[in-house]
Amino acid sequence: MPEAACSVCSEPLTPTCEAVCDSCGKQYHLNQRSDLPGKDCGQVWINEDHLALEFACETCLNPSAEGHLDDILDGTEAAALVGIGIEQLVAAAEAGGIKHRKTGSGVYLFERRELVAFSR
Repeated sequence: MPEAACSVCSEPLTPTCEAVCDSCGKQYHLNQRSDLPGKDCGQVWINEDHLALEFACETCLNPSAEGHLDDILDGTEAAALVGIGIEQLVAAAEAGGIKHRKTGSGVYLFERRELVAFSR
């Protein structure tokens, strides 16, 4: 079985130096022990609104100017990611429960990080 690799630097992860990004869902290096050396390819902080830890890799914290098309999902993809029906997702979006955009042709678009926060 191959070792898991960091999504930022592609080096192998270790049990004491790994985390999962709340935005993209990929693993990255995050040293969880102050008594052991380790690498950090992202950050963790306390969300004061939800009183929970939030994790983010450097790729999501500092996106390139090009942007990440994989981070924008249409309604069908978004509903599958969150695990609810598209009708429920659209209703939540229309009620202001999740940030979204609606194209001129009526397609709903969502950012992956907004969906991750919504699904909690």
